[in-house]
Amino acid sequence: MGYKNIQQCILDLEKCGQLIRIKEEVNPYLEMALIQRMVYANKGPALLFENPKGCSFPMLGNLFGTIERTNYIFRDTLNTIEKLVKLKTEPFNFMKNPMSFSKIPFHAKNIFPKKVHNGPVLDNVTTLDKLPQLVSWEKDGGAFITLPQVYTESPGKGGFKNSNLGMYRVQISGNKYEKDEAGLHYQIHRGIGVHHSEAIELNKPLKVNVFVGGAPSMTVAAVMPLPEGMPEISFAGLLAGHRIPFITHHNKLPMPAEADFCLTGYIIPDKLKPEGPFGDHLGYYSLVHDFPVMKVEKVYHRNDAIWPFTTVGRPPQEDTSFGKFIHDITGELIPDVLPGVKAVHAVDAAGVHPLLLALGSERYTPYNKEKIPLELLTISNAILGHGQLSLAKYLLISTESDMRDISINNIKEFFIRILEIADFRTDLHFQTATTIDTLDYTGQGLNLGSKLVVAAVNKGKKELVDKLPENLNLPEGFNSPKVVCKGILAIKGPNAKTKRGNNSSDIVKFVRFFKKDNPINQFPLIVIVDDTDFVSADFDNFLWVTFTRSNPATDVYGIEPFTKCKHWGCKGALIIDARIKPFHAPVLEDNPDVIRSVKKLAEKGKSLHGIV
Repeated sequence: MGYKNIQQCILDLEKCGQLIRIKEEVNPYLEMALIQRMVYANKGPALLFENPKGCSFPMLGNLFGTIERTNYIFRDTLNTIEKLVKLKTEPFNFMKNPMSFSKIPFHAKNIFPKKVHNGPVLDNVTTLDKLPQLVSWEKDGGAFITLPQVYTESPGKGGFKNSNLGMYRVQISGNKYEKDEAGLHYQIHRGIGVHHSEAIELNKPLKVNVFVGGAPSMTVAAVMPLPEGMPEISFAGLLAGHRIPFITHHNKLPMPAEADFCLTGYIIPDKLKPEGPFGDHLGYYSLVHDFPVMKVEKVYHRNDAIWPFTTVGRPPQEDTSFGKFIHDITGELIPDVLPGVKAVHAVDAAGVHPLLLALGSERYTPYNKEKIPLELLTISNAILGHGQLSLAKYLLISTESDMRDISINNIKEFFIRILEIADFRTDLHFQTATTIDTLDYTGQGLNLGSKLVVAAVNKGKKELVDKLPENLNLPEGFNSPKVVCKGILAIKGPNAKTKRGNNSSDIVKFVRFFKKDNPINQFPLIVIVDDTDFVSADFDNFLWVTFTRSNPATDVYGIEPFTKCKHWGCKGALIIDARIKPFHAPVLEDNPDVIRSVKKLAEKGKSLHGIV
């Protein structure tokens, strides 16, 4: 059976050498987060900090730091989840081998939480300022709960079946918050928004409980992108292998009996306060914005409470392992949810939401000799209208037959094949004013940006080059051309002075300098960047810079562009302006003094020796 709480999990991981205890005093301000990131980068163990500076609660980092450890934690139930997915995607499997599914009804009971009247979480009461004050990056606006499980119910209907459990960041100190207030930052397209809207319509506070710790399955359930109306609590029970015990009291939200901490309270109607900055998963700070405020009524914790945390930054980070684990569980469901879609890959190196790769069918006109994307466009709209996939900025899609010899997980080869077969006169499809990720600052405003679909089928491959043309002549202010890979060229541009929501006069000048017969067009994709050495050194660097620093509507250009019947295309190379603009968020950087301090823990005889 799965772990009932984090304490059981820690003891088991320690026995098998997958967890170490750090006995030295470590500061939750910057040091602890840096250690967690360094150990994650080395595929190291989970970390139990027994002596956090200024805090009496042990802190647990890097619990899900490797996919192997995550699979180990849920080893008792992954087979059950796999069989449930197969029943959903291939129901006739049951008829072929019914005995292999005989235990499914026994496990299915775990989707229902178990109601109890008491539990360890109620052992003690404390206050927000006594909780661990984790600050991950130097410019963060205060301390944050980085692995919160935020629980709400529909104000009108109530009950577990109308609940939402999400991981929305919670700021517990700093800015203008009172001692009993917390900032509740939730991005667009999140389930809590539905409940908050209902509460506003009813003109009543939205009750909120924030859980920390407890059964590891609860943490994973909080990040699962489940369809609206499917309770995450039910998935947590399946993944845990047992019914999750919840303490229920009249007129109060339930709380997990085995949680380490629970903050109870409510979102104050119509009250917003500045939240942030916060070093986020795109590799930049999300800036200060007004977000809802949670009035905290009680903070409960168990006697042996442990504070799990993570830290995010430029990928890959621990949330990368979360993403892979979730994809491994749910990937087979994608064709069932989105007919015609064969596979989708949210590119972690590009910040997840900025770039999607997809494979689809093209069955609409098999009798036509000329291949053109038709069904792929329908599929693209379905992808960009589905859940968190709707936050993507760039979608590159082709067919299984055109990518037969290439895995969608081989990002570089997939990219090269798209460039070989795409026709930029016909295959570019823009949405110029729509929603993007809340954390993405490249667009026209908060939550506002654009999308570009490149839908390509093989009408004849182009030969791509990987060497600079001889005597390449560039316009003034542009220099240091470097080949990223076959078909992709990076060029250093002047410092960007572009205002939000506008095209760049520099890039317009660059585009007008060339005609379609210029040899520079041997590279179908040209990216204008601030540092070509960095971008060309590693394909992940190219992905991160290009797709986290550009907004399709304002930053995509082309040599010999044209507009026909409102369709934009270009006869030559596609140009992406991926320079840092004045309105972009700052890049995350580690403090050198903190790095030196942390490295002392790696000296011989110290807890991190041989690990970082």
